[in-house]
Amino acid sequence: MPLRSDITRPISLLLSTALTAGLTGCALLDLAEDCDGTHDQVQEMAALDILDSRPAGATVARGFEEVDAGCWADSGDVSVYAGRTYAFPGTQADVAAYYRTAAVRDGWNPHPEASPDDLCFVRENMVLQIVFLVAERLAEDGYGSGPDVTTRADYSIDITSFVNSGAEAGC
Repeated sequence: MPLRSDITRPISLLLSTALTAGLTGCALLDLAEDCDGTHDQVQEMAALDILDSRPAGATVARGFEEVDAGCWADSGDVSVYAGRTYAFPGTQADVAAYYRTAAVRDGWNPHPEASPDDLCFVRENMVLQIVFLVAERLAEDGYGSGPDVTTRADYSIDITSFVNSGAEAGC
């Protein structure tokens, strides 16, 4: 499964954090070094079957053909992540019903602190979330307006895990 070679979302977040906090060049290097040694974990997470599981009719959204995976370090917390974005002509209810079954079948359990309407699951030290796309979120992530999200239930499936910090990813 190919990985995106660019990591625009984490890099833009890192740069905006650095500019806001007024970090020096050395501090930026320290943050990047926090992700050293996470390559294998990122690869394993990007290869999880649930990322390729989708309801009938869902297609990989144009411009989102590859798994977005990488590492993010902030204030001592290091997390690895992987995600896919899908275009779906059906409803949010259809997506929710599909993943409530598919996630459990794949070994994920509903997050104990999530509301019944949330699509948030846990497995080992990972959190899986299904997030419906809105134009504002796509623009924030640097994708412009992206797919037409006004008439469909386009969504992303995202997995996050904290590394060596004891922190738990939440919903």
